[in-house]
Amino acid sequence: MSLSVVITSLLAKAAADNGFDRELANSGDWLAFASTQCPLRVWLGAPRGGAFAVALSQQNVALALGEVGASMHEAPPMGAVEARLVVDIPALHRLLHRAFQLSRSLPDELLNVFQARTAKLPRTTEVERLVIQRVGQDIFREGLLEFWEGRCAITGLAVPELLRASHIKPWAACETDAERLDVYNGLLLAPQLDAAFDQGFITISETGEVMVSPQLDESARRVLGLGTLAALRQQVAGHQSYLGWHRERVFRREWPQGRTAAT
Repeated sequence: MSLSVVITSLLAKAAADNGFDRELANSGDWLAFASTQCPLRVWLGAPRGGAFAVALSQQNVALALGEVGASMHEAPPMGAVEARLVVDIPALHRLLHRAFQLSRSLPDELLNVFQARTAKLPRTTEVERLVIQRVGQDIFREGLLEFWEGRCAITGLAVPELLRASHIKPWAACETDAERLDVYNGLLLAPQLDAAFDQGFITISETGEVMVSPQLDESARRVLGLGTLAALRQQVAGHQSYLGWHRERVFRREWPQGRTAAT
């Protein structure tokens, strides 16, 4: 896939516009780029037929992209784990932007940021430990905003100021900072859903559907807007263990005392 000057310019611009601001040595007809803001490397090309190709260096990013782009059957360049095809330049920008977001937020990246920001902070007193926790919670929120693209994980509400960074397995219940800062241990939720999830009135099934506790009657469901909820906007394998913990430990699956489905 020999690249013309025009195509080369379009690919380089798409990379730079979406955070891949370091040009690397080309790999054959693939243009290679890295970023000063995330660990992901990408290779861009233009196979015959008018499509554009994106190869990725991180398997976790490739998996989290889901169905963004179509699989490319040809072997990716050396160093890449997978390549995908998109139909036009706008789709190329969308894929690169999403890959950049994911690379900045997926497991270990938030932990790395947390360790860097808190390396020199004291941890002796309770106040100092609370400062450390606040730093971690702020980083976690930043990661969830990236992962969920600034939208509620269920409703799609796109007002970041109103959204809550909700741990699936709470901060205090986590055994390690890696768990506390794992982006898969979080959902970005509208306020009423955050409260309902935190208190166990809703949870998420293995297949991503919203489950509502029988302890909420129809009136409460309507007021909370829970009657029309369907499923998470996206879900990957990394969420499963945390959501399983929430279903077992937090979700109110029993009917209120003295009440049954028939009554």
